[in-house]
Amino acid sequence: MKQVQDYIRTIVDFPHEGIMFRDVTTLFADPRGFRMAIDQMLHPYAGINIDKVVGLEARGFILGGAIAHQLSVGFVPIRKKGKLPGTVISQEYMLEYGEAIVELHDDAIKPGEKVLVVDDLLATGGTAEAGIKLIERLGGEIVSCAFIIDLPELGGRKRLEALGKEVHALRAFDGL
Repeated sequence: MKQVQDYIRTIVDFPHEGIMFRDVTTLFADPRGFRMAIDQMLHPYAGINIDKVVGLEARGFILGGAIAHQLSVGFVPIRKKGKLPGTVISQEYMLEYGEAIVELHDDAIKPGEKVLVVDDLLATGGTAEAGIKLIERLGGEIVSCAFIIDLPELGGRKRLEALGKEVHALRAFDGL
């Protein structure tokens, strides 16, 4: 019987030499694999009060939308700078080579709302941490952070846990 990791393609040396790129598009393309991933991502939150699901750009939108639908709650995107219309709040964070900025509508999360943060992959945790900071600036309470893939060697889980956040990932992969 196939498991979630069986649907994930590994592309060697992409986008740079030495990188083992974990491609979830093959998982998304398979109806059974995609359903399995969504069901497994939802499992830890059975009976937990969640008001909003926040998806991190871009694959977090695919997962977050499906999870929000299953939970019958709203979905909120956190996007790269300049992609959201209207009034936004911004958070800068470090990339491997430079900085980036993510944004959230300033009215997307109400104080006290319980939020689940979703993305496909947890690497260094920089994007997720930036998203968490935005949500908390609006008064949202992070219930947990859910990912399909964790790359433990890059330290993202430890980074988020050091912030006091619960982290769930369906599968850890060795290497970069």
